[in-house]
Amino acid sequence: MGIGLILLIGLALIVLWVIAIYNGLIKLKNRVDEAWSDIDVQLKRRYDLIPNLINTVKGYAKHESTVFEKVTEARTRAMNAGNPQDKAEAENMLSGTLKTLFAVSENYPELKANQNFLELQRELTDTEDKIQASRRFYNGNVRDFNIKIEVFPNNMIAGMLHFAKRDFFEAGEGERENVKVEF
Repeated sequence: MGIGLILLIGLALIVLWVIAIYNGLIKLKNRVDEAWSDIDVQLKRRYDLIPNLINTVKGYAKHESTVFEKVTEARTRAMNAGNPQDKAEAENMLSGTLKTLFAVSENYPELKANQNFLELQRELTDTEDKIQASRRFYNGNVRDFNIKIEVFPNNMIAGMLHFAKRDFFEAGEGERENVKVEF
């Protein structure tokens, strides 16, 4: 009876250990998903502001149509991107086109003085700051999740339960360089 009880207790401890690891993995997975959702909320806000910004700038800079087309195309691509890696690439491209749009606006003093433009620019800047904070929050959660599924002995349980590493939301090559505006 003594050996059977020891084996039962040992088995119960192993089951509790696996449950604890599983619950920890689920907790971190949900945090990563929540952080991604936070990025999506800020990106939606950005997508809503861009058409208003383009229309305001169009009124002053009618001959800058290629800039408007690039911003619109980048916005559409970003909105339709599916997985985090594609989304990151599309968002980086959109950020670059928005920087170009703001650089173009520098050539139109009356536009820079327009209250509607200034308010949209302020809101977009605020949104960009929130996107950066959301990216950092997401990346922190991805780091914690990836560490949890890679360390021993969690990696054995994570592998059996098909938990996979998540990708970081990284700045693209275009975001690391200065914007070049050519006329």
